[in-house]
Amino acid sequence: MRSCSFTGHRIIPESIAPKLEKLLGLALEYLWAEGCRDFYAGGALGFDTMCAKAVILFKMTHPGVKLHLVLPCKNQDERWSDAQRDLFSYTLAAADDVEYVSEDYTKDCMKRRNERLAALGDCLIAYAGRYNSGAGQTVRMADALGKTVYNLYSRAHEKQ
Repeated sequence: MRSCSFTGHRIIPESIAPKLEKLLGLALEYLWAEGCRDFYAGGALGFDTMCAKAVILFKMTHPGVKLHLVLPCKNQDERWSDAQRDLFSYTLAAADDVEYVSEDYTKDCMKRRNERLAALGDCLIAYAGRYNSGAGQTVRMADALGKTVYNLYSRAHEKQ
């Protein structure tokens, strides 16, 4: 396994975030041991950002790891807060490369980004509890392509 993509919801309950970050770290270690070096994130708020930050930190101690951003359009952050834009700028600067599926926002640029993420990863790490969402769409696309999907949603929401 050489590559992994991420998909997930934009809203992560504060009570779940620490557990989800821990599960994500364990998943990265597992994938590293399996030979995964290329990680693809979609650049959205929430889980995508959490994954990008985790890979940036992971790169510091795991040689050869690369973070690839697959973004829907160049102006995706125009309605974000200053703090959200600052974090996005940080991930852009730390990424090994950035791919835009569209110059500007279009009605299908998010779907095309999701298709690209599903295609690029040998597997998909997801945080998807609703399948009528963009994250759910990406999970369905990866499933249809025969990709292995590791959905952290249920584990993250298990009661201690």
